Amino acid sequence: MDELRIAGIGLNVASVERATAFYAALGFTEVGPGEMVFGHARLELATATGAAYPEPRAANDPWFQHFAVAVADIEAAAAAVLAAGATPISRGGPQLLPPNTGSVTAYKFRDPDGHALELSLIPGSGWLRDAKPGAMFLGVDHTAIAVADLVASQSWYEARGFRETGRSRNTGPEQDRLDGLDGVVVDIVALAPERSGPHLELLCYQTPKPAPPQSIGDHDVAATKTIAAGGKSEIDPDGHRIVSES
Repeated sequence: MDELRIAGIGLNVASVERATAFYAALGFTEVGPGEMVFGHARLELATATGAAYPEPRAANDPWFQHFAVAVADIEAAAAAVLAAGATPISRGGPQLLPPNTGSVTAYKFRDPDGHALELSLIPGSGWLRDAKPGAMFLGVDHTAIAVADLVASQSWYEARGFRETGRSRNTGPEQDRLDGLDGVVVDIVALAPERSGPHLELLCYQTPKPAPPQSIGDHDVAATKTIAAGGKSEIDPDGHRIVSES
């Protein structure tokens, strides 16, 4: 089976013009109508003709998918995204997670259409080592998806060339504030492609229990797509869309 490499993310949005302006504030550069890049990662924006993002919105929704942007100054970056029109998911600003989960400082929020994103300050990372002086937003680090069965989802992605690079069980007040939920217990597996590019995180929430799955149409706002180099267009075990790079 062909190996996948994450090349970017595809989003359905109410207004491509509005979304382009928002993502430009996060470091993306417009290269064509509905097409943006940040380093080697692509962002494709398409006009949504289906349903708006489901309400109520929660970080453990079965259709949840975010992508994370590495930053050099997370307090300044969080202020910048809020000024650009983001809505917080996290409570109380950026959260420093415990050492057993990597001591990352993270902040989750939603864009004007409801798509989830994260800012990540990753100590000792290549992002910080290679950052240009004065840079705030550094690049797309990973995408993360909610899964119902961690073993099944990990096997599915490993069959397509990903390998496990780490795992943790995240719980405690910092994770609660990060997710904007109470009593969070979430198992996380990090998977990296054989080749370079953003990695993938599988998020399996034990508590609070996620909402029941629902059908998300291809043209709905919540139909986030992972753009993949190599492989073919597929749907993973949880309904997340993998779209072959054009």
